[in-house]
Amino acid sequence: DSIVDGIVWNIVNDRGGNDLRRVQLSGVSWDTSLEGGTLHDWAVREGLPSNPETGAELVIEAVRRGGARAIYHVLDEADIERIMAHPHTAIASDGRLVRPGDGHPHPRAYGTFPRVLGHYVREGGVLTLEDAVRKMTSLPADRLGLLDRGRIEEGFWADFVVFDPATVIDRATFEEPHQYPDGIPFVIVNGVVTVDDGEFVDQRAGVVLRKAVSPE
Repeated sequence: DSIVDGIVWNIVNDRGGNDLRRVQLSGVSWDTSLEGGTLHDWAVREGLPSNPETGAELVIEAVRRGGARAIYHVLDEADIERIMAHPHTAIASDGRLVRPGDGHPHPRAYGTFPRVLGHYVREGGVLTLEDAVRKMTSLPADRLGLLDRGRIEEGFWADFVVFDPATVIDRATFEEPHQYPDGIPFVIVNGVVTVDDGEFVDQRAGVVLRKAVSPE
């Protein structure tokens, strides 16, 4: 009962937003027909009432059958803009690596940075283009101790994204997440062209990055 009560509390007060429609299933290996739908949709399919108690039982059922990933639609746009504009906020993503077309991932896996450049810079004016680029490059590199990344300087690794400020935008949505962004003709990773004229080139130049020790 304590586990059920805890899940109900989370659905009502935390990530569930007190509405099963706000919890979207993104990875369900044991029943892919549930992917992209919500806890509400699952409850309706089973002929159950759409309430937090049902949601808790479905969560337990999902865990029993092998687990599932979920997307929680509870963020407020005003909060996003306020936090994004803070000078110490770096722009990054915890979107997981997915094979194109596999599952129903969060759209951030495809569109985090183009969304900032297109929606929050060009359309919304939340950030200047220069500040947005800084928040995506030198700021996180400095914070993570990547001493030869994040800037265009002699001796730094050549990591470049060539984009058109007038057209760059994300296309991935919560309904159709497997969509590449527009307005990014070229990507260079460690000096190797990996996107050429908008098309992926089968070059895998990325490496695991580790924090460097700053010289005294």
